[in-house]
Amino acid sequence: MNPFETDLNQNRANYDPLSPLTFLERSASVYPDKTAMIHGDWSYSYSEFYDRCRRLASALSSRGIGKGDTVSIIAPNVPALLESHFGVPMTGAVLNALNTRLDAETLAFILDHAECKLLITDREYSDVMRKALALCSCDPVVIDIDDPLGDGGDLIGDMTYEAFIADGDPGFAWSGPEDEWQAISLNYTSGTTGDPKGVVYHHRGAYLAATGNSLSWDMTKHPIYLWTLPMFHCNGWCFPWTITAVGGTHVCLRKVEADGIFEAMGRFGVDHMCGAPIVLSMLINTTDDNKAKAKSGIKVMVAAAPPPAAVLAEMDRMGFDVTHVYGLTECYGPAVYCDWNDNWNSKSVEDRAALKARQGVRYHALSELDVLDPETMQPVPRDGNTMGEVMMRGNLIMKGYLKNPGTTGKAFEGDWFRTGDLGVIHEDGYLELRDRSKDIIISGGENISTIEVEGVLYRHPAVLEAAVVARPDEKWGETPCAFVTLRDGAEADEAGIIAFCRDNMAHFKCPKAVVFDELPKTSTGKVQKFVLRERAKNL
Repeated sequence: MNPFETDLNQNRANYDPLSPLTFLERSASVYPDKTAMIHGDWSYSYSEFYDRCRRLASALSSRGIGKGDTVSIIAPNVPALLESHFGVPMTGAVLNALNTRLDAETLAFILDHAECKLLITDREYSDVMRKALALCSCDPVVIDIDDPLGDGGDLIGDMTYEAFIADGDPGFAWSGPEDEWQAISLNYTSGTTGDPKGVVYHHRGAYLAATGNSLSWDMTKHPIYLWTLPMFHCNGWCFPWTITAVGGTHVCLRKVEADGIFEAMGRFGVDHMCGAPIVLSMLINTTDDNKAKAKSGIKVMVAAAPPPAAVLAEMDRMGFDVTHVYGLTECYGPAVYCDWNDNWNSKSVEDRAALKARQGVRYHALSELDVLDPETMQPVPRDGNTMGEVMMRGNLIMKGYLKNPGTTGKAFEGDWFRTGDLGVIHEDGYLELRDRSKDIIISGGENISTIEVEGVLYRHPAVLEAAVVARPDEKWGETPCAFVTLRDGAEADEAGIIAFCRDNMAHFKCPKAVVFDELPKTSTGKVQKFVLRERAKNL
C-alpha cells in the first residue's frame, strides 16, 4: 500500500477549489486603501471595490440569481463591467459579457441560447438592446448602467445599476465554487460557422489564466493598467482577475481613441495595456503632443492578427515594450506568448520586430502546444517551414461549447483542442502562424466569418456568386474583401454592395472592398480562396 495515499485525505483544511474570486478578497484585505479603479474623476479603493462587488452579489441573490443562472451584460469598459467579473460568480451564476459591436438579431440569439435571467445594459446600447429584447424569447430583469461619461441612449430597464447595488449588502457572505470545474463565464465566438458558439470557462481555468498573464508578463505588484482591450473579449483576456490579483489599478476607458489613451497615460501614469494591432496603430499614428504624454517603457500586450513587423519596429522606436501573444476564445484568450530572449536585444530593430511577430511558446498552465499533421496527428518537423494545425492541451482549454456536444466533440477529437489555425514550429520551439484553415478574418481584434458575409452577399439580387477573404489593412490588421460575380444583365457597383451589407449585418463585418470578377475554382467547383487572398493583397 502506498503510504503517501493512506489516511492523507483531501479536506477543508488542505484543499480549496481554485477561483479568481479569492484574488479580490485578498487584495481588499492586504491593500484596502490602494486605488483599485479609476473612471474619469471617480476612483475607489480595494476595500470599496470589494464592498461594491458584494453589494452586486447580494442584489442578484435577492432577485433569485444563483448557481447555473446566466447574467448578461453589455457595456464598454466601465466599473459595472469590471465589478460583474466578481459580483456575478460570487452568487454561483455565470457571467455573459456581450460584444458591443453585434447586431440585434445576434444579441437576441445569444440571450436565448444563454437563457439569460438578468441583463445589465449600458445606456449607450439602449437602441440595439431594445430591439434584441423584442426579438428574443427570454424575459430577463433589465438593469441600466447610467454612466455620466456616456453619450446618448436612454434607460430601458427596471432601475439603474447604482440603485440596484445600493440595495445590496456590502457584507454579503459569498462562497466560492464547490467544484473548481464549475462554470464562471460564458463567451460567444463571432459565429465563424453559422450561429455564435457559447464557450464555457471554469473557475480553475480563469484562476490559472489570470496567474499565467502575470507570470508571462513579468508583472510586479500594483501595475496601473489601462483598459484598451474590451472586457467582453474573453473576459478581457482574464485581466480583470489578473490586475486584481496583483493589487493593480484598473483605469477604465469608455472609448478607445488615441487622445483618450494618451491622456490617461499622462494623467494616471499607465504602465500596462493590451489590445489588437489596431491599438498599436493608434499609438503610432497620432500627434507628437500625444506621444509626449506617455512615459517610456509602457508594456503593451498585443494579439489577434499578427502585427506587421513595421508596426512592431515603430513601437520599439517609440519606447513601448511589446509582448506578442496568441490564443482563442476557447483557451481563455492568450495561452501562447513570445517569451523574449535577452540575447535578441543586440539585434537590429527590424530583426527584433520579426522575432516579436512570432506567436511563441505556451503559457505555464498550458500543458502542451504543438503543430501536428491533422491526419496522422504526428508533430511536424521543427524547420520553420512545414505547416500543420496548431493544437493545445491543458487547464487553459474551455469546458466546451454550451448545448453543442457535437461541435465540442470535434474540437477535442484526438484528445487535443484543434484550433483550426495553421502554423509552423521553428528550430527553437517557437510557434509562428501561417494561415487560418477556417478562413476566419480578424479585424481590429474581432472575428469575422467569411461564410456569414458571403451569405449576406448572396441575398443581393444582382449577385450570382460571392467569396470573401481577408485583405491586409494597416489600421485594422485585416478587413473583408469581397469577390463578386454578377448575374447576367445585372448591374451593381462597389458602393451599392457595401451599403447593402451595412443594411443587413453588423457594420464591422462588412466588406471594405468589392471586386467584380469570375471566381477561380478547382475542377470540382470549389472556390480557390488562396488565389483570391493573393489578389486581395495586391489591390
